[in-house]
Order: sequence, then C-alpha cells, then structure tokens
Amino acid sequence: MYPELFKIGNFPVTTYGIFLAVGMLLALFVASRLAARDGLPRERIYDLGLWTLIGGLLGSKLLMFLVEDNVQIFTLDFLRSGGVYYGGFLGGFLTVVILIRFYKLPFWKVADALAPGVALGQAFGRQGCFAAGCCWGKHTDLPWGVHFTEAGHQYTGVPTFGPSGEALYLHPTQLYESFAMLIVFGLLVYLHRHKKFDGQVLIAYGIIYSIFRFLIEFVRDDPRGDLFGLTTLTGLSTSQIVSVVVAIGAAVFMVMRLRAAKTVDANVQI
Repeated sequence: MYPELFKIGNFPVTTYGIFLAVGMLLALFVASRLAARDGLPRERIYDLGLWTLIGGLLGSKLLMFLVEDNVQIFTLDFLRSGGVYYGGFLGGFLTVVILIRFYKLPFWKVADALAPGVALGQAFGRQGCFAAGCCWGKHTDLPWGVHFTEAGHQYTGVPTFGPSGEALYLHPTQLYESFAMLIVFGLLVYLHRHKKFDGQVLIAYGIIYSIFRFLIEFVRDDPRGDLFGLTTLTGLSTSQIVSVVVAIGAAVFMVMRLRAAKTVDANVQI
C-alpha cells in the first residue's frame, strides 16, 4: 500500500488526501449538473457543496472524538485522518439544512442533486482508505484477501502478521464499499431521471447505504470505540447503531414524502 505519495518539505502528501480531493471535486461537478436539470442555480450549488464538505469534515472529526479513546485533537494525525464517515454524513446534512434556508432553495431538490455525488465521493474516498490501510477488514482465507505492507501498519495500525508471525490476509472492506458505491452512484443518477417525487434520491441513498454499512460491519475489524456505551449494551458497532437510526429515519421520510406526493396528485386531478 502507498499511504504517502511524496513529501513537500516535512509535510506528507497522502494518497488518501488525493483520492478524497478528487472525490469531492467530482461530487461537486455531478451535483451541479443534476441541480441544473432540476432548474437550480449551479453557482449556489457549488457554494452549498463547499460548505457542506466543510460541515462533513467537522462532523466526521467530532464523531471520531466522541467514540474513539485517546484522540489527540491538536496533532497532525488528527488533521490527516478521515474521521468517522457517519459523522461526516450527519454534519454535511445539518449544514445543508441550515444553508438551504439561508439561500432560500428547495430542500428536497437540492438534496436529490447532492446524494449521487456523495456516493461517488465515497467510492473515491474508500480507494484512499485502501491505499492508506485504514478501515480494514477481518482475517479471511478467501483468495482476494489482502496483506497490507509494513508502511500501512506504521501509518494506520492495520494488522499485518498474526500471533505466530504468519502473514495476515484481510477482507478488503475498503474496496467492497468503493465498488458498491460506484453501483449506488449509477442507480441514484438513474433514479434522479425517473424520480416520482422530490427527496426520493436522498431517501433511497439513506436506506441503501445504511443497509450496506450495517452488513459490511460484520467483516470490518477496525475498532471505532463505544458511542455512549451503546456498543457494549447492544453488541453492535457504532456504525451499525447509526445505520439502524438512519434507516428508520429514511423509511419515515419515504412514507411522508410518498403521502405528500399522492396528495398533490389527487389535488391536481381534482
């Protein structure tokens, strides 16, 4: 694995950072194109997208601080780390909610334009995780199991050898999620063209990703701490607990938006 590409002086340029930057730029580009299709101003979407990225980064760091032990805030490692994805998702979502009111934009239309870009950004971001060695999976004997390099171990702590000195091969959970999110991106773009009501794309993303993340946690093996003691209480990981909450919330919104859409159709027919 190649956690670092090169250094500028003493500052490392990380593979994860490059993939994350590329993913963010592509996400903004896709969001602007989809927003224009719905008659929204591209300039506002770029502004909103940039602030949403900032909100997402802050949210990811905040959740990492809450669930992980011995996190040192004022360190280079803290700044370089990607944080916890669900914190980024919730932080970005809250930023969108606040700024949409400020910009006076239709929330659900904007959310539908942003959702496919989020999935595409994840696909690139997880490639960065794979290069760095973070977010690793459990030991596997499957032929596609991955043995990470010593550089990855030094950078992220990914296990490379077992207790007897044998080489460890792990589930490439980063690649599982990356390829899955590419498929989800295609599905969401298709859904955006054929959606029955505004908000359908974002809600579909929330349901699909929360189910996928709940399942992939069974083969992930990077510790993410205990959120308010709930992990110990339930036996589920922090991300699985958040997945359940997100899935339930998305399902509730789906029912509400479907009812609203049917009411509008009924009024139009009258």
